[in-house]
Amino acid sequence: MIRAVHRWPGLFAVALVTILSLSGAALSVFPAAERIAAPQAEAGLTVATLAARIQANYPGVEQIRRSPSGRITAYWFHQGRPGAVVIDPATGQGAASADPNQTLRWLTNLHRALFLGDGGRIAMATGALAMLVLSLSGTALVARRVGGWRHWFAPLRGPLAGRLHVEIARIAVVGLVLSSATALWMSASTFDLLPDGGAPPTFPAELSGETGFAPEQMTTLQQTPVAELRELSFPYPGDATDAFTLKTDRGTGYLDQGDGALLAWADLAVWERVSETIYMLHTGQGAATLGLVLGLMAIGVPAMTATGVLVWLSGRRRRPRIRGNQPAGRAETILLVGSEGGSTWGFAATLHAALSQAGQGVHVGPMSAFAPKRYAKAERIIVLVATYGDGKAPASAKGFLDRLQALDRAPDIPLAVLGFGDRSFPAYCAFAKAVTAAAQAKGWLELMPLDTIDRQSPQDFARWGRAFGAALGIPLELAHQPVLPKTETLSLVSRRDYGAEVQAPTAILRFALPRVTLWQRMTGTGFARFTAGDLVGVLPDGSAVPRLYSLASSRRDGFIEIVVRKLPGGLASSQLTELAPGDTVTAFLRRNPGFRAGRGRTPLILIGAGTGIGPLVGVVRGNARQRPIHLFFGMRHPDSDFFYGAEFLKWKDDRRLARLVTAVSRGARPHYVQDALRGEASQVAELIRDGAHVMVCGGRDMAAGAADALAEILAPIGLTPAVLKAEGRYVEDVY
Repeated sequence: MIRAVHRWPGLFAVALVTILSLSGAALSVFPAAERIAAPQAEAGLTVATLAARIQANYPGVEQIRRSPSGRITAYWFHQGRPGAVVIDPATGQGAASADPNQTLRWLTNLHRALFLGDGGRIAMATGALAMLVLSLSGTALVARRVGGWRHWFAPLRGPLAGRLHVEIARIAVVGLVLSSATALWMSASTFDLLPDGGAPPTFPAELSGETGFAPEQMTTLQQTPVAELRELSFPYPGDATDAFTLKTDRGTGYLDQGDGALLAWADLAVWERVSETIYMLHTGQGAATLGLVLGLMAIGVPAMTATGVLVWLSGRRRRPRIRGNQPAGRAETILLVGSEGGSTWGFAATLHAALSQAGQGVHVGPMSAFAPKRYAKAERIIVLVATYGDGKAPASAKGFLDRLQALDRAPDIPLAVLGFGDRSFPAYCAFAKAVTAAAQAKGWLELMPLDTIDRQSPQDFARWGRAFGAALGIPLELAHQPVLPKTETLSLVSRRDYGAEVQAPTAILRFALPRVTLWQRMTGTGFARFTAGDLVGVLPDGSAVPRLYSLASSRRDGFIEIVVRKLPGGLASSQLTELAPGDTVTAFLRRNPGFRAGRGRTPLILIGAGTGIGPLVGVVRGNARQRPIHLFFGMRHPDSDFFYGAEFLKWKDDRRLARLVTAVSRGARPHYVQDALRGEASQVAELIRDGAHVMVCGGRDMAAGAADALAEILAPIGLTPAVLKAEGRYVEDVY
C-alpha cells in the first residue's frame, strides 16, 4: 500500500514536482544574495535616526521599508514623479537601484502559478501536495528498507539507481516535507481558506491637529531599533488628520505627527506570527542560510525523480506481470515473495497461474507488505523466499520478521515456507529457515514443513508443487520455465592457461566489451556499468540454468575478464575452457552489491585462493588511488597456478598493491591461506583495529578456514568476524 501511494503520485506529478523543486531551488539563492548585497544597519541604530538621515536626503519621503534580509528601501514623490532607492543606513543616501529583479519576478511567477493565474496556483498546490505525499511515503519506505528508524543511515545494497534514490532521500526528506507543507499553507492562505490574521489597531478619532513634529524626536521611534523595523509610513503632507504608521516585528501603531505621541498600538496576533514563520521557512526571507539548505535539498528532487523512474522500470523488468492477481482481502491463497534479484518472483508467477487455473483466488505480494489483517478470506499463506548473502533478508522481505514479531499472536491461517538457494553456499536457505523458526516460535500453524529449491531447479519446484497440491486436495503440476535476463554475445579476445601440472586446468578468459546502447548507458543495464566482484552469468549449451562467475575487471578496464577452472563434469566450465580467441558465448550481467571494497582510504585485506583471486585482482587493478591493499593468495604451486604473477610485480611498483603474501599447498610443507594469515597475525590485527576492511573470495572450505584464523587473531583485541560483518567491514564471495 505504501509503495503504491509513493509510486503513482510521483509518476503522475513528475513534471509539476520537478518544476516546483528547481524553481524553488533557484529562488532560494535570492534571499542570501540580497543579504550579502544590502548595506546593513549598524548595531544600536534607531528608527528615529534612520528616518532623519533619509529625510535629509529625500525630503519627500513617504515610506521606509526594511525587508527580512535587512535591505532598507525608501519611497518618495518628487514633482509628481515617484522614486525609490535602496538606502545605506549609515548615511541615509541611495546605495543601489530599487527596481525589481526581473529574473526574480519571472521565477516567482513560474514557481507560484506557472504564469497561469489562479489555475496555475491550483496546479502548483497539487504539485506541493504530491511532493508531501511522496516525502512521507518515501520516509516510511526507507525506514522499512533499512529495518527501522534506528537504522536510518545504515549501509545500503542493491542497484546503483536504488541506492542513489534512498541516499538522496535520507538527507533531503526533512527539507522536502518542510517546503511542501509550508507551500500548501501559503496556497491555502492565498485562496482565503485560512482565517485572517490579527486586525490592525483602530485609527484614532482624536489627533492633536498639529503637523511638523520631527521623527527623530519621537520617543517611540527613538526606542525602536532598526533591526525590528518593517515599515514606517509618513502622513500625507499638510493633512492634519493623518498620522505616522509604524510596523515592527512586535506589532503596528500610529504616531501623532504633531507631538509624536503613540496614539494606538496592536501586538502581532499568534496567527500572524505563525503565518510569518511559515513564510520565512518556505522562502528563506529572514533565514538565508536555511533557504539555501532547503534549496540544495530541493535540487535532489530531479535526481530522485530520475532514479525513481529507473527503479520502477527495473522493478517491472525483474517482476513478471501477474495476470489476475487478486486483492489481498479477496484471495484464498496469499503468496508472499522474498527476492533479491527477481528470480523468485518468476516461481511465484508460475504457482499463481497454476492455482488460478485450479479455481483458487490468489494474491501475490512482497514479504515486506505482510499484513495479516488484510487477509480476510485467506485459507493459507505461502512464503517463497530466497536468502541474501550469509543469511540476510532479501530486498523484498525487509521488515517481515519485525512485523511477525510485533504481532500479539500468529495469524489463524496455515503457513508453508519454500526456500530458494544454492547448496554450494554455507548459508543455504538460511533466511527461509529463520522465517520458519520465527513462525514456530510464534505458534503459527504449519500447512507443510519447510522445503527448499536448489539452484532454481524446475524439477525441485515441480516436486514441491505436487506435495502442495496433495495438501490442498487438488492436482497441481508446476512447469516452471526460468526467465533469464537479456543476454549479450561476448567474444573471446585472449586466454591464459594454468594448472595442468596439478590436474586443475584453469584459464583466465578475457572478452571484448559488447556494444552498449544509449538506453543501457542511461539506465546502467546490460554491460553498461559493472565493477570487479559483479557476476557474469554464462548460459552453457544444453542447459537452462546459468553459471555465475565473479568478474576480475571493471567497466573502466575496457574488457570483461573471468578466471575459470575446468571442473569434472562441469558443463559451463568445460565449454568455457575450450573457447579459442574469436569464439563467442551467451552471457548476462548480475550485480553483486554485497561484495564491494567500499570507498575511502582505509586499508583492505584481500583473502583468496585458486580462482577466487579473480574479483580480488579486479580490486587491485582498479586501485589507481593507491589505497593500501594487503593480499593473501593461496595456490597449489607457483609453477602451475600463480595467476597474475607478472601483474602483481607491476602493481606493487605502481603502489596499487602494498603487500602480497602467498601460500603454497602442494610444496614440501603444505601451507594454506589461513596459515599465511596466522603468520602475519600481529599486522593483520593492527590493520583491522585501525579500520581495515576484509574481502574473502574462494571455496567455502577456504572461507571457513580464513574466518577461523581471523577469529583467533582478533580475539585479543575484542573483535570477531561476525562483528566485522555487522559493521560492513567483512564481505565474502563464496562458492
